[in-house]
Amino acid sequence: MLARMASLVLASTSLYRKQLLERLRVPFVCEAPGVDEAAVKAELCLPLAVVRELARRKAQAVATKHQGAVVIGSDQVATLDGAILDKPGTAAAAHAQLQRLQGQEHQLLTAVAIVHPGGLCEFLDATFLRMRPLTTAEIERYVAADQPLDCAGSYKIEGLGIALFSRVQGEDQTAIQGLPLLRLAQELRGLGLQVP
Repeated sequence: MLARMASLVLASTSLYRKQLLERLRVPFVCEAPGVDEAAVKAELCLPLAVVRELARRKAQAVATKHQGAVVIGSDQVATLDGAILDKPGTAAAAHAQLQRLQGQEHQLLTAVAIVHPGGLCEFLDATFLRMRPLTTAEIERYVAADQPLDCAGSYKIEGLGIALFSRVQGEDQTAIQGLPLLRLAQELRGLGLQVP
């Protein structure tokens, strides 16, 4: 077991992950991992392999600079028919992704890797989401209102995006936002951090 006051580092600059981790009220710092995500996606292709490898590489990259710390790396992909749906970046790309997803069930994979002085812990959360059929006007209104340009799948389910779905099936709703807190809290407690 680690010392109770082990430092905690989130290997991410994601505002969503930062806000989620803040909910556990454990002091931490954020650091950009500097991992070439495009290279990993080109190398591995399969969504499950990609998300796991990126989470691991992020945690390991930051852990080299924080000896003795607990470092959390995470990655998420939306996948439909075996293809990864990247963050859209533009309103036009978000519109195209939502047009592709509407009326379909897709999967959101969220991987976490925790590097700590005792080794490496990894886990994965899979959520199945069915988007209701959407009209072009509904998609346009949604993208304009929620601006989901930095979100896998082109939706913010914690915001107006919830109205796009007819069903969401998974174990941990926080995983959809990018960091599965149920399992993460359990793992951090196991490493000696005080998580109420």
